[in-house]
Formats: sequence, structure tokens, C-alpha cells
Amino acid sequence: MDYGFPAVVSVPELYGSETLTWVVIGLLAYWVAIIALRNADLLPSYVGTQGPILTFHTTRGRDFLDWLSGPKRFWRAWANVGVGIAVVVMATMFVVLLLAGISVLTSPQPTGGVQQPRNVVPFPGVNDFLPLSATPGIVAGLIVGLVVHEGGHGLLCRVEDIEIRSMGVAMLAVIPIGAFVEPDQEGSKEASRGGQTRMFAAGVTNNFAITIIVFALLFGPIAGSVAVASGAAVGGVAPDSSAETAGIEPNDRITAVDGEPIETNDELDAALEAASGDTVEIELNEEETTTVDRSLLVTAAIEDGPGDLAAGDTITAVDGERIASEDGFQNAVGDAERVTLTVDVNGETDEREVPIGAAADVSEDGPLEAATGSLDDPFVITELDGERVQSSADLESVLGETEPDQTVTVAGYVGDDDDRQEYDVTLDEHPRDDTGFLGVLINPGTSGFEVADLGVQLYPAEQYLAILGGDGDSGFGALADSFIGKTALAIALPVIGVVGALPFNFAGFTGGVQNFYEVQGTLAMLGDSTVFFAANILFWTGWINVQLGLFNCIPAFPLDGGHILRTSTEAVVSRLPFETTRGHVRTVTTTVGLAMLVSFLVVLIMPFVV
Repeated sequence: MDYGFPAVVSVPELYGSETLTWVVIGLLAYWVAIIALRNADLLPSYVGTQGPILTFHTTRGRDFLDWLSGPKRFWRAWANVGVGIAVVVMATMFVVLLLAGISVLTSPQPTGGVQQPRNVVPFPGVNDFLPLSATPGIVAGLIVGLVVHEGGHGLLCRVEDIEIRSMGVAMLAVIPIGAFVEPDQEGSKEASRGGQTRMFAAGVTNNFAITIIVFALLFGPIAGSVAVASGAAVGGVAPDSSAETAGIEPNDRITAVDGEPIETNDELDAALEAASGDTVEIELNEEETTTVDRSLLVTAAIEDGPGDLAAGDTITAVDGERIASEDGFQNAVGDAERVTLTVDVNGETDEREVPIGAAADVSEDGPLEAATGSLDDPFVITELDGERVQSSADLESVLGETEPDQTVTVAGYVGDDDDRQEYDVTLDEHPRDDTGFLGVLINPGTSGFEVADLGVQLYPAEQYLAILGGDGDSGFGALADSFIGKTALAIALPVIGVVGALPFNFAGFTGGVQNFYEVQGTLAMLGDSTVFFAANILFWTGWINVQLGLFNCIPAFPLDGGHILRTSTEAVVSRLPFETTRGHVRTVTTTVGLAMLVSFLVVLIMPFVV
């Protein structure tokens, strides 16, 4: 289906591509400068280089780690719990990444979304799903994640009596991309296998612990103090729509229609239906009023559908009766199964005869195909079992009242054929419930097209807030009622619009999205901006820490998961009833590591090869 609304990503693809080009040019220039400084021996002794990455080394903090490592029994118990968690996550990551690679190879699908190369790098403004407005939260989360991760390694080094040569941070230009603890190599080799495993697992253990802490704060007092502001939240505006012409923009709130207050998204449609005339007065953000000249814009349409309608067309009349609203369209159609639409396409008027019903693609081997045979064009169903069907919602409603093995009469039109077809169909059992199954894929809207007289796409602010622990219905049922479920949904929020679970991605209470929310209760004294800032810090700190934990659990070198795989394999093979060597361990770790690398590259690259 061709949608008239803009894509629901945080940064337009055009700008993302241009920004990435300048970033690459800047990094190349930076790399040349670093090489020149290194060759001229102008870098301080505590600064090292690895390609374009600078590493800053220090011995400060070792005394603090010595003091903190005092209760060794406690830290070993803590790390042992982390080892168990890490092993489970490692096995899960191995299976998930391997299955993902196999899936891409067996069913490759071209994509332009999450798997774009620029969306692999966590740079706001370059990555489509990390907007510049989220930079403070992302940077803070990254710093916290790196400190607790490497701090965990350093702490367990001292617990296991491994000396620390230095600690530091790795920088790509001014961006901190990593931290490190450099243990004494001889001390590491002398440490027990269990001690080494605990040391490697400590980092991801701390990342997961921080995730739990910050999400508990976010889901609790912070989100609990945030409420959805009154009005209908405008998430998107269709090009050339009445709303765009009237100056309504994304992130506006429609707070009144013709003087009638609007409290929620659901109230907007009712208010527009109740409004009479071709113009309405829209109040925005409780501050200004604009006059909207209503017109019925096609916002989405299936390709080569009935009447060849396309997003951006304007329907001005039905059977010669002038219409300017959705309600007027439905009234003008009435019970007629075929109508003549007057359509404005780029200023030129055209008349098209269109069947009015639910446009459905007939599935192979389904009950309807058994009656109709294979169809190349959508079947516009206008009547089912004696019930008039005007839209996809009508068809779904009627089908919901049917039962398996029930015989129904299906009537409608196929493609451009103006002859009404009628079939008797015996329904199968629906695979998901106990209703009848017709065997069709139903396209949204009326006859495969959707219309809007205002042309705004509403932002479900309540759902996003409910996912984060605030009041309201998240739409995800019991999943959003548990801490683990909320965490999983929160992690998906930056890309949730891409997968289609919700209409927009959510990158925190940043930018214009703040207009959809307000702070209430005890925390209101701090001000909206302070609470939103705290919420964003917590959101991105939790998000980045869980990503760091999961990524480092991939069983491949040089990640922590690769080291844990090595020590675990050594422990297993040492107990085998035959003589083993380092080569056996190396075979296992190399095989698993290569499988992970190949799987990752396949997932990343293969969609752009097909």
C-alpha cells in the first residue's frame, strides 16, 4: 500500500546519508592527523593509538579498586551469579544470531530500514533511529555503561589478585567508544579458570544490573509523574492535506474543534464528524486558532486498485454530490455498491467508477479461491451473507460473527470488471480463533484506499507512556504488566515504528514529543524539562547498557563471550576421559566465533545483495 504520510523514522534518509558522508570524511582527516602526530612523536606517553582510535591510559583508580575489592567472598558470589546469567545469554545470542543468518540466506528480503549500514553505528543524527535531540541521554548512557563494564573487570581482577597495569578510555575523535582495564598478563595466566571466567563475566553482569536499576526508576516514580497532555497529538501530516495547508505541523496538539474542547485522540474524529460545513476552526496547543478548508484526501491506496486512486488524490464528489469530509463521503455512498467519484489529480478533474466495499486479496488454497479460482486482481467484497460491506472494518466485523463450516454468500467485483459476482463459500476454521475463515488478505480502508478530510496521523502518546510505566493502555496486554515485558518493549521503542507494532519510533521525551506530555504530582515542582531530562537519561542508560551486555555476550573474540567460551570449553574438555590439548579448545572457540562472524555479516549485508 502506498502511504501518503511521511516515513516514521527519526531522521530523514536523505540527511542521514549526507551526514554519514561528512562523518567519514571527518574521520579520515582525523586519522591522518593522528598518524602525523604519532610519527612526529608528539603524542604524550599516556596516549596510545590503534588505527584512528586513541587510547588514554592511567593508573589512577587502582587504590580505589583495591579498597572496593575487600569483601572478596561477596564479589565472587556476585560474579558467580553473573557467570550463570552470561552463559544463558551467550547460548541465546548464539542461537538467535545463527537462526537470523540462516533465515536471511533462505528467505532474503531487501530492506532499507534497521539493517542500513549507517544504522549499525550508534551516532545520533547518522543512525536513523537516534535523533540529535537524544544525544545527551545516549552519551550519558554510554559513559555509564563503559564505566560499570570495565569497572567490573577491574574489580574482579583485584578480587582474584590480578595486578592492573592501567585503565583508560578509547576515543574516536571526541566520541568515547570504549573503555578498558589492562590486567597483568602473567597474573591473568596464573589466575584460576573460575577466577578468569568471573572476571570476564563481571562487565556484562554490571551492565544488566544497571539496566534493572535505571528501568526500575523510570518505570516507577519518573513515568508515574508524567501524564498525557490534553488534545489530539499530531504525529504526522499528509503532504498537500488540509492540515498542511492550514499550517498544522507534527508535534502540535489539536485542543479544540469549532470551540469544542478535545481531550484525547479518540475525541477528534467525533468532533470532526459533528462539525458542519466545509471549514472548521482548529485550536492548536491551547494557544492559536487556524481555519481548515476541509477536503477529502486519499492518504493511502493499493497499487492498481479500483479506480486507480493514489495517495495525494482528492475526492471532491460522489455521484455528482459535492463532499469534503469522511462523514459526507459515507453518507453520499449510502447503500450503493458502485459509485462515480470525481477525483482531483494535480489540479485536473477526472471521473472514475469504483465499487465500494472491502478490497481483499484471495489466498491460495483458501475457501474463497475454491469458489472463484485464482484471481490476479483484488476482489472488492460488497456483501457477505446478506450484510452490506463498505470497508475492511465492516468485512472483519461480519466475519467475526461467522462459524467454521458455515456456508455464506460472497458478492462483489473483481478488478475493472463491472459485472457483480456472487459465490457460495463454505468457511474453514480460522487458525487463530473459532470463527469462520474465508481465506483472504484484507486491505485497509474502503476498496483499498483510505481517506482523511484533515490529513493528520495521530500519535498514540498514551501507549508509549504506558509501556514506560505510566497510566493508560499500552495495547500489549499482559506483556506490558511485568517488569521483564516492559523492559523488552522499552528496548524496542527506538525502532518500534519500523516493525509496525506502533506508528512511530520513540526516542525518549525529546524534541517536539515533549509537547504531548506534562509532569504532575510531587515531581511537578522540578519542572517539565528537568523530569523529561531525567527520564531520557534513564531510558537511554538502560537501553545502552542492555545492548552492551547482550553484544558482549556473543561467543566470539575479542568479546567477553568469546573469553567465557574459552574458559568454559577448557573446563569441559579437561574432564573428558581422553587426553586433550589446547588445539581442541581452539577448534571449538574458532568454529563458534567464525559462525557468529559469518552470521552477523550475512544479516547485515545479504539484504542489500538480493
